[in-house]
Amino acid sequence: MFESLTNSFTAAIKKIRTFDDEKALKKALDELKKSLLKADVNHKVVKELIIKVQEGTKAKGIGKDQFLDVMRDTLYELLEIGGNKGFIFAPNPPTVILMTGLQGSGKTTTTGKLATYLKNKQKKVLIVAADLQRLAAVEQLRQITTQIEVELFEDEAIKNPVEVVKAALKKAKSGIYDVVLIDTAGRLAIDDELMDELQAVKKAANPSEIFYVADSMTGQDAVRTATTFKQKIGIDGVILSKYDGDAKGGVALGLSSQVQVPLRFIGNGEKMQDLEVFVPERIVNRLMGFGDVEGLAEKTADIIDEKSAKQLTQKIKKGKFNFNDFLAQMEQMKKMGSMKSLMGMIPGMGNMSKALKDFDMENSSEFKNIKSMVGSMTKKEREDPDLLNNSRKQRIAQGCGLTQIEINRMIKQFKNAGKMAKKLSGKNGMKDLQAMMGQMGGAGAIPR
Repeated sequence: MFESLTNSFTAAIKKIRTFDDEKALKKALDELKKSLLKADVNHKVVKELIIKVQEGTKAKGIGKDQFLDVMRDTLYELLEIGGNKGFIFAPNPPTVILMTGLQGSGKTTTTGKLATYLKNKQKKVLIVAADLQRLAAVEQLRQITTQIEVELFEDEAIKNPVEVVKAALKKAKSGIYDVVLIDTAGRLAIDDELMDELQAVKKAANPSEIFYVADSMTGQDAVRTATTFKQKIGIDGVILSKYDGDAKGGVALGLSSQVQVPLRFIGNGEKMQDLEVFVPERIVNRLMGFGDVEGLAEKTADIIDEKSAKQLTQKIKKGKFNFNDFLAQMEQMKKMGSMKSLMGMIPGMGNMSKALKDFDMENSSEFKNIKSMVGSMTKKEREDPDLLNNSRKQRIAQGCGLTQIEINRMIKQFKNAGKMAKKLSGKNGMKDLQAMMGQMGGAGAIPR
């Protein structure tokens, strides 16, 4: 997700040795300045960051460790703006969130992503279709809520968004919902009509917080529009959308300090699962190439049931990992979002995210073939892979429209996955994982 920015910092770090001089420091800072400006970081933000890193490193003594320490502290200071982090629930439910933003910013899609994030945390969510300006907005929400299996409040008979919000809140209180997400109207540009409508909706909703969805593809314009929304109606947090697109990414680095509102989430893919919490200390680690183990663990915990995980671990240790387990694990991985974003969170594996840019498990032919193969097996064959002799493989191949060569290859992959899982569940699991990373082209061992 932060590939361009991470490359900027790692390139600068490589210019400094363990003990070095001011000439080397200048080279590193020049490299950093050039890279950050190229990544579309605001020039004032770059200037401030360079000065602080230069002064701090000189004060500590020029060297790689000192440079890293000062860089980490400076980045954290830049990103750490007072206010809430991630999603904060109101003391008394429902937590009401007003989703605001310009037309085309990805506001409606982001509303669906935020609902998915909350649903994975076992929260009951109601989405409110209060954007009555854009004709396709309500239909888009219908499709999204059907896909993610979250309830939508809409009423075609009501033409006033304020009345829609009032009716939705009445339903939310009687239906004991945890969260209400209100998708409001946008415009192609900020105007008085939009602000008047938002003020009226805000008054009716009395929201716990107001989120502004900023399109990262617009670069520094995202900062300017967020600032205007803050001044006109007040916002409590920003969600950056479309961060996986062609945007250079620099807007994420300076947005919080420039708008003086915390960046709460980043949308980094097309899937409903592709929304990440913006936690400054974790983001700093990722920017410097150290990954985000805490974030990965948190994301995994939301998807994977602890009891089921323990049962699976026991099966793996006993060598009883079967095709049902294999398919279930692949389905769970789908729910975690894009493989590219996951790789970026693993220390030393960020350089693999580029190779996985276009990988989509849900739509990959390999995943579809595996599902077809398993679907053509009998219940006993799924539970006991050792039953698969040549005649059974031929029958399975005919049943799913694949060749026996393809069936043999996928069965071999399954067995290799089982062996690797068993190896990683043993006492030397971490060492084996590091060795595997090295073989796959990882950039070094996992930092302790």
